[in-house]
Amino acid sequence: MKKQLLAAVSAAAFLMTGAAYAADPLKVGVLATLEGTYTVLGEDGVRGLRTALAVRGEQAGGRDLELIIQSTDASPDSAVRGARKLVEQDKVDIVIGPLSGSEGIAIRDYSKTQPQVTFLNGISGAQETTYVTPSDNFFRFNTDGAQWSAGLGDYVFNDKGWKTVATIGEDYSFIYTQVFGFALEYCQAGGEITDRFWVPLGTKDFGSIIASLPDDVDAIYLGLGGGDAVNFLNQYQQAGGDANLIGGSIMVDGTVLNSKGDAKKALIGTPSSGPQADTWDDEGWQAYVKAYQDAFPPDKRFPSPSLLATGYYNATTAAMTCLDEVGGDLSDGQAAFRTCLSNLELDAPNGKIKLDENRQAIGANFVSEVTELDDGSLVTKLVKIKDNVPQTLGIDPGVFAKIGLPSRDVPECKTSY
Repeated sequence: MKKQLLAAVSAAAFLMTGAAYAADPLKVGVLATLEGTYTVLGEDGVRGLRTALAVRGEQAGGRDLELIIQSTDASPDSAVRGARKLVEQDKVDIVIGPLSGSEGIAIRDYSKTQPQVTFLNGISGAQETTYVTPSDNFFRFNTDGAQWSAGLGDYVFNDKGWKTVATIGEDYSFIYTQVFGFALEYCQAGGEITDRFWVPLGTKDFGSIIASLPDDVDAIYLGLGGGDAVNFLNQYQQAGGDANLIGGSIMVDGTVLNSKGDAKKALIGTPSSGPQADTWDDEGWQAYVKAYQDAFPPDKRFPSPSLLATGYYNATTAAMTCLDEVGGDLSDGQAAFRTCLSNLELDAPNGKIKLDENRQAIGANFVSEVTELDDGSLVTKLVKIKDNVPQTLGIDPGVFAKIGLPSRDVPECKTSY
């Protein structure tokens, strides 16, 4: 009888706990760049997150989701301030974000001080975030900037026939990572990078850089995004620039291709690569594009989701999938939730994504070229896909480690590493 009574009490406690999970909203903090050069990128990141909520409903694991959105300006300090506010004042259970590369490194470090909270990266893409001293409670369901370059160097050298290149990039961790991935593949194919130019994030005047660009290269690689990308294109055209261009991922993203003015048309024919391509005819991709379009009026979105939207969409979908899996139970230090995230194979709109031992995405990469549609709009047209790109880019991990972390002058341009 006593055992039956104890069993009944335990069952009642279990049911009461389940009811509490169902009744209490789950607080989700969101970090997005809603200030500064990358504002338009952050806005579409939030649209991607809201698209995921629209697709799956406003609940996960039987619990309502209470969103608290915190603005950042792409700087590490603003990201940490925002995270502190979300975690230490608002008491969120989960953080989704950030967007920019150096923000991601800073949030990885901050996450180590807050083991009770799970952090899912928004779309920040610096290699160092997960490759160096990864955090047990930080998960990245997007490939990094070097993975986004997979296939581009080979395509530029062998298909376009461009043997020499100069690069321009924003002077911070994500663009270091982008150039790193491009250079490794391009230089091993036989290409030469003659000059590397770096500009501060938020540069308004590109005059001196444009005047310094070499005339004797086959193409110029542009590692710019947001307002910087648009400013450069305007000034480059005014200066009469007509070189072949190669685009970093956010240089040819929808956030630039849908900007105002005609300067963006200089990008027509520009090869690039990244975690998606606008014209992919995959059924899952097309369904996602329609869901994004249906979630917002045409004047409040882009014609197609940017890669920023897709990153936040995938992170949110991963979180909601695992919350459903564990029934909204975040007890025991969110252990079951994190186990689910670690083992999840996400059937994402841009291909299947799984995580490695550092909780870093392995996924597909898309080589594309900018093309103009009949209505005058610009999109990235799929050229080819590289599947299952790991963070070490198919290079032996020991050899990869010796190359060094992405920086202004790493990697060296060599035919073999």
